[in-house]
Amino acid sequence: MYTTIETERLRLRPINLKDVDFIFELVNSKGWLEFIGDRNVSDKKDAENYIKRILANENYFYTIFELKNTLKAIGIITLLNREEEEFPDIGFALLPYFESNGYAFEASRYYLDKIKNLNTYDNIIAITIPDNVKSIRLLEKLGLHYMGNYKKGEEILSYYSLKNVKPATKNL
Repeated sequence: MYTTIETERLRLRPINLKDVDFIFELVNSKGWLEFIGDRNVSDKKDAENYIKRILANENYFYTIFELKNTLKAIGIITLLNREEEEFPDIGFALLPYFESNGYAFEASRYYLDKIKNLNTYDNIIAITIPDNVKSIRLLEKLGLHYMGNYKKGEEILSYYSLKNVKPATKNL
């Protein structure tokens, strides 16, 4: 879902090539590297190419959320329609110095409500590592339910679902 919307404190808008500095900072932040993984974005050119790959994929929606009063980008919400998943996967990330202010919840809640109102998807899921306690708390606050863990390669992942539906393709 690519659209520009506003909440009380935030403006949510589609990612664009002007977000290079923000993306470079976000994907190299401690939380991103620890809980999402290294995207090999080591300079601004890599960040630009990363954004170009996102924009070229019609199944990936990256929405930047920024402070409404300054338009400073502080976080991102993703909605990924992955080939290996039955349902789209919602995710979020926030620059560390903006944590604990309710911004990620405000943006994610509003975005998720907009998606649900479109009636396009039968369900929304989220996948995270079991150690990502902050994300798990936010997923549960958003109404997603823990369905179980599964192994993907060498990694253990936790599966959350908005509608309490276990995937047919995973051993949870």
